[in-house]
Amino acid sequence: MSEPTHGSGPTDGASPDSAPTPEGASPDSAPTPEGASGDGAHATAPRRRSDRHTAKKHRHPWMRRAAFGVAGVLVVALVLGVAAYVKLNGNIQRLDITSALGDRPTPQATTDAQTNLGPVNIFVMGSDSREGTKLGKGQTEYGMTGARSDTNLIVHLSADRKSAIVVSIPRDSMTMAPRDCKNKNDKVDNGVIRQWNQNFTLGGPACTIRTFEGLTGIFIDHFVVIDFRGFQDMVDALGGVTVCTPEPIDDKDSHLVLKAGKTKVNGQQALGYVRVRKTVGDGSDLGRIDRQQAFLSSVIQEATKSSLLLRPDKLFRFLNATTSAMTTDKGLDIGEMKDIAQSVQKIGTDQIRFVKLPTESYAPDPNRVQWTSSADTIWKAIRKDQPLPGTKVPSGTTTATGSPTTSEPALTVSPDAISVRVSNDSGIAGLAKQTAAELQVQGFKIDSYVTGTGKPTDGVVVRYGPGQKEAARTVAAAYPGAQIRADDLLGSTIELSMGLDSPQAVEVPNRLGTTPLPKPSVTATQSTGPSETIKARTASQDICT
Repeated sequence: MSEPTHGSGPTDGASPDSAPTPEGASPDSAPTPEGASGDGAHATAPRRRSDRHTAKKHRHPWMRRAAFGVAGVLVVALVLGVAAYVKLNGNIQRLDITSALGDRPTPQATTDAQTNLGPVNIFVMGSDSREGTKLGKGQTEYGMTGARSDTNLIVHLSADRKSAIVVSIPRDSMTMAPRDCKNKNDKVDNGVIRQWNQNFTLGGPACTIRTFEGLTGIFIDHFVVIDFRGFQDMVDALGGVTVCTPEPIDDKDSHLVLKAGKTKVNGQQALGYVRVRKTVGDGSDLGRIDRQQAFLSSVIQEATKSSLLLRPDKLFRFLNATTSAMTTDKGLDIGEMKDIAQSVQKIGTDQIRFVKLPTESYAPDPNRVQWTSSADTIWKAIRKDQPLPGTKVPSGTTTATGSPTTSEPALTVSPDAISVRVSNDSGIAGLAKQTAAELQVQGFKIDSYVTGTGKPTDGVVVRYGPGQKEAARTVAAAYPGAQIRADDLLGSTIELSMGLDSPQAVEVPNRLGTTPLPKPSVTATQSTGPSETIKARTASQDICT
């Protein structure tokens, strides 16, 4: 049926400007009289225009429909994308613990020149309860009353985004900890010895992170608490995960029955597998950590080799299950997670290393463990964003050291108004005397300098009493990367601890006098000897090994 024609002219469907076309000929192929001039060719133009006009009249409805269809698809995709973002972001419980962390370490590593990114440290904790988490605006509860945490992982992403380290902390570790995490005057240094997982039970993520930062000097950028009840949904959304056990498992408490060898487990079985302890191996928490690390390797292998990213429905189910089981800090929203995920896309599975923190038996209770000196080697590598000793790194990898690139506020206290007590905690003779000379030449007053008698420490730590933070900043400026820590037991004198690998002194911006710094005669480096190797498994490793 033809479209109605408005105005005068034929109404039988023909255009008033068109002429009949011979059967089988196209409108644009009408013959031109032999020998016709340009004027003759010009005379055929109106018919060609009318033919195009007719064709446009017939084509436009289809083009419009196609355009509307494409626009519709884009609108639907946009709406679904926004809806998915809102849904996933709304799934995550958030907890602001900033004010409960007190004085925190200063990051020591710089931004990588190629990626323009700094290293990222994420603390991952497993929780079997969310009771008592008063989350929400205006709340001041930082704990998870009644919750327990058997899984604690430190995830370190290198600044060049070419490698990652995942360190497991045994739940039975005995370490120093703040006596009361709700009291800001209680710190690790003047605290008590406590079993590691008690920190989470007593004060949730805030107490755990505060204890960790006080022990290691590592700044935690983000934390994630995974609810064990949602963990199995994450595994089910992946379609199951393959595990490998060298011996059959028949555990009545977790209702887990597995044959020896490889088995693809569902969410409920996976939860039992990563938590079972007493009926497998030696029944220790250390054996459970080995299984957890092998399980995480399997998850990474499954996610990288499967079509998870090519299946939006499957990916959404996984992300929905993951975010529904998470509690994070307020800065770790979906946008930040996406940025982190995109930045680590090129990390190979052979450059993701799982490390079990080195421990030894704890003498007062053989059922507990304590960290060995090798643990300090791991923490130092993370602090300085350096490879673990004995590991190979991808070609072109750079390590970032020194002070952070962020600009510091101007110093406000003159050196001649500051009294410093220097402690040589490196075990290397002569360091305290040398440090005192480096400070005196810049105008600082030296109260005393002594040699510490305890175990050698690492790096430089500046401790200050009430109202002396600005003075401490001036002292710390002389040693790039120095940590600043409050100590309410100190008076007006600043305590400067010089440990192993302390940097050479530099001139502070507001120094007094012009006499050059004395040339150092003592270097606070560890004595040379057999290089230490930290045992680690990679995510690419066979899960049965």
